Amino acid sequence: MILSSYFLDKLQQLLNTTAFPNLELGNTIMIIIGLIFVYLAIAKDYEPLLLVPIGFGIVVGNIPAVAGMPLSVYDEGSVMQYLYFGVSKGVYPPLIFLGIGAMTDFSTMLSNPKLILLGAAAQIGVFGTFAGAIALGFSPNEAGAIGIIGGADGPTAIFLSAKLAPELLGAIAVAAYSYMALVPVIQPPIMKLLTTKKERLIRMKTSRQVSTRERILFPIIAFLVCTLLAPGAIVLIGMLFFGNLLKECTVTERLAVTARTGMIDIVTILLGFCVGASTSAPYFLNYNSILIFGLGALAFSVATAGGLLFAKLMNLFLTEKINPLIGAAGVSAVPDAARVVQMVGQKEDPQNFLLMHAMAPNVAGVIGSAIAAGVLWSQLVK
Repeated sequence: MILSSYFLDKLQQLLNTTAFPNLELGNTIMIIIGLIFVYLAIAKDYEPLLLVPIGFGIVVGNIPAVAGMPLSVYDEGSVMQYLYFGVSKGVYPPLIFLGIGAMTDFSTMLSNPKLILLGAAAQIGVFGTFAGAIALGFSPNEAGAIGIIGGADGPTAIFLSAKLAPELLGAIAVAAYSYMALVPVIQPPIMKLLTTKKERLIRMKTSRQVSTRERILFPIIAFLVCTLLAPGAIVLIGMLFFGNLLKECTVTERLAVTARTGMIDIVTILLGFCVGASTSAPYFLNYNSILIFGLGALAFSVATAGGLLFAKLMNLFLTEKINPLIGAAGVSAVPDAARVVQMVGQKEDPQNFLLMHAMAPNVAGVIGSAIAAGVLWSQLVK
């Protein structure tokens, strides 16, 4: 009898040191959501480089810890908290921008500068959602962080959230990356709704050849112009154009290769995993998170529509028409938004090649979202 009581006590003690006693319904829901992210990445090929780390991070972040064991990103002194430092302090996003700059070719944009306006027009989603978030009762700082989801730029959303509304960082980051992954699902219906078949059949003239000198001078001049107008964008824009200069100057190719391969891959893994791990149910499952996801969908849709409609407006004044589909690429989901433009265009005409033209507003959107973040930060910082 004494022996059986001893073993029952030990069994109870063992059970208490597992995660099961503290596993709540919210944790289970979030674990299922994380597994859905992983499924979509693997089975549907929706941004696997983002959704696999985020999805698995969500699973990891929702395994309850035993009392007294610092394991989560919110536990003082835990390893996960140290890894999460790069997210919470905005360290990882500029490094992502460095890699993006080192892999981006701005030639198409430079060969047809008027397409930059489409990247600017898409930022209406950012400022429209900012106003909507304030109307729903969010503070100006929170609204600014939520609005940047409209840029469809995960690193920028994380960077601005870390500065303005760190308490909403997890929900904003997951929403931003979710909509980036769902570009092939969200954008085509909006593109077809706002354009006619005749407009979708427009073929655009081949871009001119851009000289090496232009490509070298562009990141330097563009950095000075952008940051003098919006100093808050210095970190993101600076790293973006620094990475591009490494690529274009031809004498630092080894650094450029490192930035656009090994370094950006490492940072993407850490950022995605840590963002996922921050979505622990007690911090994540709340009314504000639901509102943020709703506002994020609205922001992304408005940004897509803004680029499309501005392209149609431009055509009223242009003798050489542009295909308004490329306006949808004004969001900064590079290069998926440009690929979607190509896909939708070729459904109408298999011989219509819009990818390179769409890359112009696409990379302009990256610059635009970083500038928008800088403007919001400078206006809202106290």
